[in-house]
Amino acid sequence: MILLREISLKGITEENTFPFNLPLIKSFEKLVFDSPVTFFVGENGSGKSTLLEGAAATQLPAIGSDNAGNDETLKPARKLAESLKLVWSIKTHQGFFLRAEDFFGFIKKLTENKRELEATKTDFANRFQGYGKMLAVGSIEGQLKGLTRKYGQDLDANSHGESFLKLFQSRLVPNGLYLLDEPETPLSPLRQLSLISLIKEMIEKDCQFIIATHSPILMAFPNATIYNFDQLPLAKVAYQNLDHVKLTKAFLDNPEEFLRRL
Repeated sequence: MILLREISLKGITEENTFPFNLPLIKSFEKLVFDSPVTFFVGENGSGKSTLLEGAAATQLPAIGSDNAGNDETLKPARKLAESLKLVWSIKTHQGFFLRAEDFFGFIKKLTENKRELEATKTDFANRFQGYGKMLAVGSIEGQLKGLTRKYGQDLDANSHGESFLKLFQSRLVPNGLYLLDEPETPLSPLRQLSLISLIKEMIEKDCQFIIATHSPILMAFPNATIYNFDQLPLAKVAYQNLDHVKLTKAFLDNPEEFLRRL
């Protein structure tokens, strides 16, 4: 399912400030999405995360230690969002934006929320009696059970990769648009394959994914569209022609030769 069909730039009003001074944004006109999975690929500083953040700030909630409206690191993205036009095939309010760097902040936030609820539950149990106590404590227990049902008993008890996949899986719903910035960061190669499996499953439920990544494993997703952000204007590129893929393959074929030259 193609939910978001196109992103275009309406105009630049602050040419000399970030992110409008990036070469990508200065040359940007529009980006077309014609497959359920699209990858943004490029070196650090190429602008792929900036464009992804700008698109997310127009529509989607962010998973992080702070919400998208208050997150200071997304302030430039919110300014960019004002200059972006999103064209929909089917507009959705389902989905989320996730930066891997925000994942641990989100886990910390969940842990703090559970701790506060437990403290409130104890306080209510000590302050109230009878039916009032039952209502007050029951309300808190319901919230705690909801958190456990959605995110598991203790995300901190899992490895980073396991926690990331549990969180990711718990928030996926049909007909959702998911914008992911370097989701491979906490994942081993095996866990990246698990992520691919989750994405394939959700595509069958009419979801769309736009992913900024450095991972040749994720980029190999079947029939995905790949945009090369190292080339301006932006252009589609075949998987086998990606520098990331060529370099990784060459290194794995002969690591000794690469390391000898360092």
